[in-house]
Amino acid sequence: MNPVLIRVAIADDHPAILFGVKHELASRQSISIDGLVRNSTELIELLDRTPIDVLVCDYAMPGGSYGDGMALLTLVQQRYPHVRIVVLTMMENVAILSALMTGIQCIVSKSDLTNHLSLAVHAAFANGRYVSPTIEKILRTLEPTHKDAPGNAQLTSRELEVIRLYVSGMTINEIAARLSRSKKTISTQKSSAMRKLNIHREVDLFYYGVETGLIPSVMRPAR
Repeated sequence: MNPVLIRVAIADDHPAILFGVKHELASRQSISIDGLVRNSTELIELLDRTPIDVLVCDYAMPGGSYGDGMALLTLVQQRYPHVRIVVLTMMENVAILSALMTGIQCIVSKSDLTNHLSLAVHAAFANGRYVSPTIEKILRTLEPTHKDAPGNAQLTSRELEVIRLYVSGMTINEIAARLSRSKKTISTQKSSAMRKLNIHREVDLFYYGVETGLIPSVMRPAR
């Protein structure tokens, strides 16, 4: 009897990562790579026309008509409920990762890519749970005494997503369009987040993004 073949699509805006993941997964006899895409527009078009079992998707993937982050992942879950998701990320923010785990059970850090991605794909296909060691280590820091620490559970998931997009370089108008919310709502959520964090300057908001893993340290603003 032939083994079950898992049909996989890969979405990432970095060509090196995209083809690195393809190379890693294509070496597994149980996996078939049925699509490579670089933004949300290409991803939705692929899912509309191609039967996919597991989607390996970058969390932060700017560009495209459907956004990225929780907005895109939620859309995929609602529109294609049969597709299992493995999130591939450099994200290190414990609050976002914790919120992500409430709906997605398989998360792999890009730093753990080679050793753990195929395990996550098989776990997702079986509707199981898999987090790579880096993600597991970050999630372990979310202890009861740690939940009220600055930069973690103080912010709602929507506030975190607004701040993530803002410190990544998007304007209020662009975030509103991306998340299908009003400009007033986005401005209110940004102001509420800054107030909760006791942050008053825009530059300090960017430092917060770096220090909590919302954006890579290479994007640190100059003083």
